[in-house]
Amino acid sequence: MTQPTDTNVIWLTQEAFERLEAELEHLTGPVRADLARKIGEARDEGDLKENGGYHAAKEEQGKTEAQIRKLQDMLRRARVGGTPKDDGIVQPGMKVTIKFAGDDDTETFVLGSRELLALDDSVDIEIYSPNSPLGAAISGKSKGEKASYTAPNGRDVAVEIVDTVPFQA
Repeated sequence: MTQPTDTNVIWLTQEAFERLEAELEHLTGPVRADLARKIGEARDEGDLKENGGYHAAKEEQGKTEAQIRKLQDMLRRARVGGTPKDDGIVQPGMKVTIKFAGDDDTETFVLGSRELLALDDSVDIEIYSPNSPLGAAISGKSKGEKASYTAPNGRDVAVEIVDTVPFQA
């Protein structure tokens, strides 16, 4: 098993980590048991080739097991920390507003992992990874500083940090 490195770490708050742990516990406990029961009952009905209930339960089991593996991987790679200090420095867990050079348009997003909001559908904000081209370019910068990065389309993009504050979900 590989250890987390800076490029594959998932930054999570303690609250997000605990939510993901609770979901994993639910999936590996009651959900697995319920699926095993459904598969057993469907198997007892006879011919498996034409047993829609059996095939549906097996498909649901496959999806559940994939979700379990994903959660186990995320939790293994997680680096848990509290809300970052409100020191104005761009770092994981900060809500950042940038302005693109030559444009008055701003964009606000959270620098962190999508898993930070994985279980909270009520929060509607973009998430950028600290390892993305933009995330890497602005990490460690402060309000008023400029940075540039190469976008996936190969174009160089310049931005200015307009604001950075700790994200509160």
